[in-house]
Amino acid sequence: MMTVKFVLYTALGILLASCTAKTAEQESAAQMPTQENVAKLTPGQIRNAGIVTALPQVRPVASVLRLNGKIDVPPQNMVSISAPLGGYLKSTNLLPGMHVQKGQVLAVLEDQQYIQLQQDYLAGTARIKYLETEYDRQRSLNASKSVSDKTYQQAEADFLAQQVAVSALAEKLRLAGINPKQISVDRISRSVNIYSPISGYVSRVNVNIGKYLAPTEVLFDLINPSDIHLALKVFEKDLDKIRKGQQVMAFTNARPERKLACEVILVGKDLSRERTAEVHCHFQKYEPDLLPGTFMNAELALESRHATVLPEEAIVSFEGKEYIFVPGKDGFTMTGAQTGNSENGMTEILSPTGLQGTLCVTKGAYSLLMFLKNRSDQ
Repeated sequence: MMTVKFVLYTALGILLASCTAKTAEQESAAQMPTQENVAKLTPGQIRNAGIVTALPQVRPVASVLRLNGKIDVPPQNMVSISAPLGGYLKSTNLLPGMHVQKGQVLAVLEDQQYIQLQQDYLAGTARIKYLETEYDRQRSLNASKSVSDKTYQQAEADFLAQQVAVSALAEKLRLAGINPKQISVDRISRSVNIYSPISGYVSRVNVNIGKYLAPTEVLFDLINPSDIHLALKVFEKDLDKIRKGQQVMAFTNARPERKLACEVILVGKDLSRERTAEVHCHFQKYEPDLLPGTFMNAELALESRHATVLPEEAIVSFEGKEYIFVPGKDGFTMTGAQTGNSENGMTEILSPTGLQGTLCVTKGAYSLLMFLKNRSDQ
């Protein structure tokens, strides 16, 4: 009986040892490069493919925060044009998108109230001369006690009241766009000009010829785009990474290769319902084709750190994954890689780790990939 048990245990031990050895061999084989991901080339093929190897470098690489937003205009660069006294629109040639200069005539309005206002001003100016003369006469008579103080004071009050009335009429004329010094008995106009207070372009036209415009109505909306800025949406978790003065590179979806330099000028303090805040950036160079409301993407450089990097052409993409090639005695092994940020033609390598001191293919990586792919298709 003891002999049978001994034989049974011996056989079981041999079976376990055999399975363990087989598992170790399988793991070892899995760690070794397979023939499918190793490119074996002759020295002539290596020269023809232009393959160059080099050691990875350790360089400072800046982290990049990717954001999106749109072009905005500060309130002081947006102007709504209205007629302070109202009137009928006589003429205008403005269309949305037209450029206007500061001081340019935008529209001409006419109304009988402009005639009445000029009439009142001229009549008031004429009467003030009479009241001034009467005031001087009463003052002289009062000095000699020829008239009572009451008469003198009444003349003074009438003169001062007329001065106030004429000054008020002059300001109303200026408000309407009429220069009081340019009107006279022979120069009374029934129309007034509306002038542009800024240089920019017309964003909206709200009127048509012949329409009566109340003082509260907006005729035109003007925008001065010379001080446009970029308003970016930043999530709450990233706000502490942003500081005034940081550099931002902005670009549109239509032209991603055209990078526009910006600088952070203001970090918002209020969070929206989506837990985002606005970060305002100023364009370092004015671009006339940037229109308010245009959606843009942006890359904001954060603090830099040292990382292992390879040239961008050392990394190849295949079936949605990225790879690098490492030379060895059996050929060039295609190794899976995880990349990070790219800067100045160099890309951060997050994995595999410990590449320092390991030669990598820096030129001709796509030639090796094509060699492996063509071989697998045969």
